[in-house]
Amino acid sequence: MTILADICATKRDEVRARRAAVSDSELEARAAAQAAPRGFRAALERSVAVGRHALIAEIKKASPSKGLIREDFDPPAHARAYAAGGASCLSVLTDAPYFQGHEEYLMAARAACDLPVLRKDFTVDPWQALEARSIGADAILLIVAALDDALLAECEAAAIEHGLDVLVEVHDAAELERAARLRSRLIGVNNRDLRSFKVDVRRSWELAERAPAGTLLVAESGLSSRADLDSLAAHGVHCFLIGEALMRQADVTAATHALVG
Repeated sequence: MTILADICATKRDEVRARRAAVSDSELEARAAAQAAPRGFRAALERSVAVGRHALIAEIKKASPSKGLIREDFDPPAHARAYAAGGASCLSVLTDAPYFQGHEEYLMAARAACDLPVLRKDFTVDPWQALEARSIGADAILLIVAALDDALLAECEAAAIEHGLDVLVEVHDAAELERAARLRSRLIGVNNRDLRSFKVDVRRSWELAERAPAGTLLVAESGLSSRADLDSLAAHGVHCFLIGEALMRQADVTAATHALVG
């Protein structure tokens, strides 16, 4: 099994336990009490419209391959630093078993700034869209490799029902073709091969040429410099998700500004 299959198997067990612990009516009430979604895709589009690189800056404590990324982990402080540096949106890891994440990190980060926030987790059940909105998320991630077409459509429909934007993640042309069947036209290209963990940023600009009309493409993984972003922008990719390269910096605001300022 690949690491993604392992993660999704664990997540399905986790979702069953979480669903048993709270009623849908309680989650609906929590979701209704949240402030309105901030418009995740719209924030990216505004940055692109004025000629800026649109950055989704990620708050990430650890990863399966790298272990602990930042010891002085402080989601609200990181959120403020990213906002001050010019990020367009935030991404917050909430998966606990593999990334040491927590939903409280998302809530704290969102409360600390005005940026829209993506719940970065592994969606395996449409119910997770309601859960994401109940903690204040503005968008969720759907990984094409993790879901069949029917479940992709169900999860997207649930997200849209709850006012969430959807970042649809693909790894190759076949997955991009599947993503094109969905309504969402915010598509992330993960430059990391989930089997070998090798990174090739050319994956983003190659798939940019195949993306359906109206797509806002987001390059993910393997990006660390302004030169990386400029190179991809030359191939029509203007949105980027970057986490580890920024989380390892002593001055997160300055590092963010160096990328997009």
